[in-house]
Amino acid sequence: IDSELTIRKLEIFLAFMEKKNIAALVDLYISTGQPVSSSDIQSKYLPEVSSATVRAELSALEALGYIEQPHTSAGRVPLKDAYKF
Repeated sequence: IDSELTIRKLEIFLAFMEKKNIAALVDLYISTGQPVSSSDIQSKYLPEVSSATVRAELSALEALGYIEQPHTSAGRVPLKDAYKF
């Protein structure tokens, strides 16, 4: 039972992180018009986590079709569904 509770807490945390990452990315993209890096999101919106954690979440959001990375060395940009999220 404890493991089920721990898994549920982790799921809630990950959903929270996804929402915070999308909101931060959209906000930064609107204000700058430039692709957004994980370090920008981490330093301005999520100082409590590492930029590597933010990068991992952004990769998941990219796989879900909310954001894209224009090229390998670029930050991410929101797609249409990210604005709805």
